[in-house]
Amino acid sequence: MKTIFYKIFALLFNLCRIFKIKSGRVALLSSHNADFNDSLGAIATELEKRQGLSIIYINTMDLKVNTTNGFVKIFKSIFRAVRFFTVNAYYLATSQYVFLNDNFMPMANLNFSKKTVITQLWHAQGVFKKFGLSITQPDKIRKRELYGNKKLSYVVCSSKGVAPYYSEAFGVSIEQILPLGSPRTDYFFKHRDVGKMRALFDEDHPECVGKKLILYAPTFRDSPEDDKKLLDNFDFEWFNSELSEEYALLLRLHPQIRSSRKNNVSATDVSDYRNVNDLILLCDLLITDYSSICMDFALLNKPTCFFAFDLDDYSAQRQFYFDYESYVPGPVAKTFDELINTLKANNFHSERAEEFKKFNFDTPDGNAAKRVVEKTICDN
Repeated sequence: MKTIFYKIFALLFNLCRIFKIKSGRVALLSSHNADFNDSLGAIATELEKRQGLSIIYINTMDLKVNTTNGFVKIFKSIFRAVRFFTVNAYYLATSQYVFLNDNFMPMANLNFSKKTVITQLWHAQGVFKKFGLSITQPDKIRKRELYGNKKLSYVVCSSKGVAPYYSEAFGVSIEQILPLGSPRTDYFFKHRDVGKMRALFDEDHPECVGKKLILYAPTFRDSPEDDKKLLDNFDFEWFNSELSEEYALLLRLHPQIRSSRKNNVSATDVSDYRNVNDLILLCDLLITDYSSICMDFALLNKPTCFFAFDLDDYSAQRQFYFDYESYVPGPVAKTFDELINTLKANNFHSERAEEFKKFNFDTPDGNAAKRVVEKTICDN
C-alpha cells in the first residue's frame, strides 16, 4: 500500500514540474516531527527574519486519515490527505529550496529541478546507533534510500567529527556534509524562564512540587512483543520507595511503545507533552537506554544514567558506531538494583561525558540555523 502512495505522490509531483520554480519559495518537509519544534522549526524561525522568502509547511502526518471520531473529523482528515497529494505536491515541485528532517520515501521518484537546493537536516544529532545506509536493510528499501539521497544537495550534521559517518549513512560525498551544528540545539541557547516553566509544570503536576525531576525515556524495540515487556523491566514501586523523597519520576514513551502498552505505572506520564525540548530544560537527570535524547542532556551538561538491561539482545538487532559501554556519556546499569545504586551514589560527572559532548557538538553557540541558511540559501 505504501508503495502505491509513493507512486501516486511522485506522479502528481512530476506533473507539477511543468510549472516554473517559484523564486524564494522554501518547502519545509516534515516526516518526523508533526509540531516542527525541531531543526525545521529553527530553520523556519531564521527564514522569517529574511525578506523575499515564502515558507511552505508540509507534514506527512496529514496522510493519517481519521476513521473513528465522527463525520466532520473524518472529512477534514480526508481533505488534508487529498491536499497533501495535490497542493503540497505542487508546492514541493515548485520550491527553490527544500529542507527535510527525515527520509521521505517518494524522493526516489521525484524529478526535482536542477535549480532546487535540497538540504537534509536529519532529526538526530551526533552518532550513536547506526542508521541509514550504515545498517543492513532490505534491498528494496536500500535502493529507494539510495535514489532518494542522490537528490540531496547537502546534509547537515552537528560536528566535524561525525561528518564521515553521515557521509556513509546517506551515501553522499564528504563535500556535501555541512558540519555547521544542529539547528534544533539553538532552542537551548535562547533565554528561557525555567523557573516560570517549572511553576507552570507543577500546577499541572502537583505530585512533583519540591522535587528534582528524573525523566525516564526508553526507546522502542524492533519487536512489538519486546515493546510490551519493556516497562515490566523497570520497577516503578522500587524506584519510588528508594528515591521518591528527592525525585519525581517522569515517563516519556515512544509512540510505538505507547501503542502496545498495557501497564499502569506509578510515574508522571509526560508522553504527550508537546515540546520535548521544554522537558529537557525542566528535568535534572535522564534515564534512558539507547535513545538519542541523551545527546540533548549531554549538550546541557546534565547527567544521564543508561539502563541497558537487554544490551546483548538489542546490540544483536541494532549496531552502534562505537562500543556502547565505553562511549555513552554516563554510567551503565544492566540490572535494576545497579540502577538504584547508581542513582543513589549521584556520581555522574566524567571525562567521558565531556569527550562525548565535544565529539558530537564541537562548540555549539545557538547560531546553527543561521549558518545553515546562509550556506544553503544565501550562497546559492
